[in-house]
Amino acid sequence: MARVMAVTFETHGQLHYLDPGEATHRVGDHVLFPTEFGPEVVQVVWAPEYVDSENLTELPVCLGPASEADLQRDRENRQRRAEALAVTKALVAEHELPMKIVAVDWIDRADDVDLMVAIYFTAPGRVDFRTLVGDLARALHARVDLRQVAGRDATRLTGGIGSCGRELCCSTFLTDFEPVGLRLAKVQGLAPNPLAIQGQCGKLMCCLKYEHPLYVEFAQQAPAVGEHVESPIGDAKVIGHSVPGQSVTVRNGHGEVARCPLTEVCVTSRRRKDRDATLSQTVPSTGSGTVSEASAEPVEATPEDAPRKKARHKKRTGGFAGRKPPTGPGPHPSTTHEEQQ
Repeated sequence: MARVMAVTFETHGQLHYLDPGEATHRVGDHVLFPTEFGPEVVQVVWAPEYVDSENLTELPVCLGPASEADLQRDRENRQRRAEALAVTKALVAEHELPMKIVAVDWIDRADDVDLMVAIYFTAPGRVDFRTLVGDLARALHARVDLRQVAGRDATRLTGGIGSCGRELCCSTFLTDFEPVGLRLAKVQGLAPNPLAIQGQCGKLMCCLKYEHPLYVEFAQQAPAVGEHVESPIGDAKVIGHSVPGQSVTVRNGHGEVARCPLTEVCVTSRRRKDRDATLSQTVPSTGSGTVSEASAEPVEATPEDAPRKKARHKKRTGGFAGRKPPTGPGPHPSTTHEEQQ
């Protein structure tokens, strides 16, 4: 078991995990997070608690609560980031560059430079921003580092609300992006329409990937749609699934519809009974002397029919069945004496 707490740099931002040590922090407290450029102020959103450490990697250690000086510096840097973002957008529009500014970082504790501004942007291709960098450096009085990011990374930085009504997974808890295919949508019963199942980044939604094992496990346990089951409302037919609720929707013969937990329904043997009943109807009855259509044997052609078929075939083809009739002058073996005269 390991003691873990979750923090964020921004309100409703991506979760980062810290080792709180022996300290006790509450939700809403501001603590120091170790970064490449020194400690930064973060907010606790998940109080320390013990979790299973079997699959847990080594976590950074919390540097303690933030002091008043740390909080003042954090407020000033946030204000500077907002001003730098506005200046950058104005200069990009002035230079008419096909760039979209996503986020700005104000770094004042770098080892090799006193002040650096990291600007993240997206673009459809390569952009020549050499002139822009010079104008930004003069306007911000700092070293400028322009970094192009992909669509998913841009969405992670900006955040937002997904079609489910919750905050985007990539901006809260997802750390790695895995490839997502349309096959996953088919398994989950969604229409294979990329426009209907894509996220704000323009790619297929990440939840299709990490929810896929749940749907596979549910499909192995639940009866298929259209299958007859025994349910709390009697003998019914499955008309729908609810994987998050671990339940199935059924409808009985009276038209009553109910949603039942997966543990309360069981598959009946109606299909097997129907098949056995159908087979029993095709078996000949004892002493009736009649034979059903299922037991009737096909009648084969007699050997006498073969010559007649061959003769008719030769008559239609003029004696050259399977061969091309000869052409050109002169008698041919198949012509008669009367035809030669």
